Amino acid sequence: MRRILVTGQGGQLATGLAESLPAKGFEPLPVGQPDFEFDRPETVVAAFAALKPDAVVNCAAWTAVDAAEEDEAGAFRANALGPALIARLCAEAAIPLIQISTDYVYDGLKGAPYVETDAPNPLSAYGRTKLAGEWAALAANPQTTILRTAWVFSPVGKNFVKTMLAVGATRPELRVVADQYGHPTAAPDLADAIAAVLERLRETGWQPQYRGVFHAMASGSTNWHGFAEAIFAAAQPYGGPKPLVHPIATHEYPVKAVRPLDGRTEGAKLRDTFGVQLPSWQQGLERVMQALHA
Repeated sequence: MRRILVTGQGGQLATGLAESLPAKGFEPLPVGQPDFEFDRPETVVAAFAALKPDAVVNCAAWTAVDAAEEDEAGAFRANALGPALIARLCAEAAIPLIQISTDYVYDGLKGAPYVETDAPNPLSAYGRTKLAGEWAALAANPQTTILRTAWVFSPVGKNFVKTMLAVGATRPELRVVADQYGHPTAAPDLADAIAAVLERLRETGWQPQYRGVFHAMASGSTNWHGFAEAIFAAAQPYGGPKPLVHPIATHEYPVKAVRPLDGRTEGAKLRDTFGVQLPSWQQGLERVMQALHA
């Protein structure tokens, strides 16, 4: 196993994998729009045939959570039909698929960290379409590993860290939701974890226990307000902004899509199965902050 097809070229996770995979002896084969587009299935089939990968990591997705409420069909094509096609191509080639999913498949009402056997109950179009993508990938390819992650941020792309730094530089005071909990996950750390999972697959060959759903999120959890305060604290050594951050409730910041209030998860299954555990979200934040200011 050497050649890894990575979808979603230019995105946060695909960019991280471009660095993490070569460090483990893999050759990343990045593909993205307009040459590789789920709305044009023939481009997906053509890329697969031309590149002949040994495994696939599907990072491509419709991630605009609120916009998905307005166009669930579009989100479904990207988040469900796309993975279904990739999984079918992987099955025909008898190669593994790592499908990236989300904590938004949960309703956030459990009151304790979720484990992989908990029943999903998505509250948004985004969550519904990502869950459909999990099912489609598992149904089409027996060699499918689903990695559910959360609150991804990185030095590239659009994410909460970069938004906070930009807004904080222009406003002395901010209001940030304090009653939604989750795991801020640095894309470079997640990319390292995926590379380690692929390394295990290369070492052992496919094993039955590798099939199914795994939580792949940073260790430790916080809320958006706590994350914002940590971002500004981490930015101080670099001369970053230091606005006053006021905690508010979800209902004070209305958005189209319903988010899970408590998306905390347990990550023991990933550790026990693959020997992989992501660093703390604070370590991930420091890593990304250093990269932003390099």
